[in-house]
Amino acid sequence: MPRPKDDFETLYPYRLYEPREILDEESMYTVPEIARLLQGLAPDAELDAATEDRVVAWTIPWLMNHADELVINDPVGDEPGYFGVVSEDRAPDEIPDDADK
Repeated sequence: MPRPKDDFETLYPYRLYEPREILDEESMYTVPEIARLLQGLAPDAELDAATEDRVVAWTIPWLMNHADELVINDPVGDEPGYFGVVSEDRAPDEIPDDADK
């Protein structure tokens, strides 16, 4: 249910970061690490499970919105995928036609 603005003591501008503002061009990050960076935290900051679930859920649309600016590795087994910014030093590889098989 909507609430009046007067119910809130503070109102901040809604800021969305660009990938290059928070990700080091030479590094790759897991989704939970990116979620922490988007919150202004260190990638290895400790979060309780409920908070981590919430910030990860907020991060997925951000990743999708910036898909053209990001690369992902080819995860092996149960390893997580790692995301990074596209760089001139290492362009993305072509996805093989049989990648889904």
